[in-house]
Amino acid sequence: MGSSIEGKVAVVTGAASGIGKAIATMLAQAGAKVAIADLNEAGAQVAAGEIAATGGTAIGVAMDVTDEAAVNSGIEEIRAELGPVDILVSNAGIQIVNPIEQFAYADWKKMLAIHLDGAFLTTKAVLPQMYANGRGGIVIYMGSVHSHLASPLKSAYVTAKHGLLGLARTLAKEGAKHGVVSNVVCPGFVRTPLVEKQIPEQAKELGLSEEDVVKKVMLGGTVDGIFTTLEDVAQTVKFLCEFPSAALTGQSITVSHGWHMQ
Repeated sequence: MGSSIEGKVAVVTGAASGIGKAIATMLAQAGAKVAIADLNEAGAQVAAGEIAATGGTAIGVAMDVTDEAAVNSGIEEIRAELGPVDILVSNAGIQIVNPIEQFAYADWKKMLAIHLDGAFLTTKAVLPQMYANGRGGIVIYMGSVHSHLASPLKSAYVTAKHGLLGLARTLAKEGAKHGVVSNVVCPGFVRTPLVEKQIPEQAKELGLSEEDVVKKVMLGGTVDGIFTTLEDVAQTVKFLCEFPSAALTGQSITVSHGWHMQ
């Protein structure tokens, strides 16, 4: 029996690498037609080519999620090439760490623009396609354990990830009559380049060794001292995309080896 998302059109932002790429790959393996939208157009094309080489259907699309015109034209390009969008995974994100009193306002605005403006603009762009003729759709935001908890040095990130819960819950209410469901996936630490970069940064700021940052800061709250994997996150997204009803909507699903339990 095939997946319920076979033949569906899925857009994954920030999918040229890391978590987004893993999600795009898994959705393509389930039969979805995937658009890899990324600021790094060359990387998006490479990732799409890798999926195509294994028999999947994928295209790479340049997209700056903080630019409304770029988002709208990118979504239209996807619609023209693959068809109306059925699934949006808003995953694009970055990390900047600094204590609040040293956090540059420009960095604050950049963080919120990528995480929150990007989620809003991509959602706004795909909803007319999902609402048309009662087609319905699935919107998944990439949150974090920091959607529920706070950590030092991450004021903008924590604020943005908390904000995604509000957007997802509002969309769940508004989208219900149109058959649109909306959820947030909240991973713990996944050992991506984004996280690797944080280890020396946090070691310096906190006065710890890099080993202690990993053991005590990043994994100290888990039940087994193990990083969440790309596959853990991608499998959760796939599960939500395939879930057959609105019983799961407006929810946050935490994937963190027990770091945060709801």
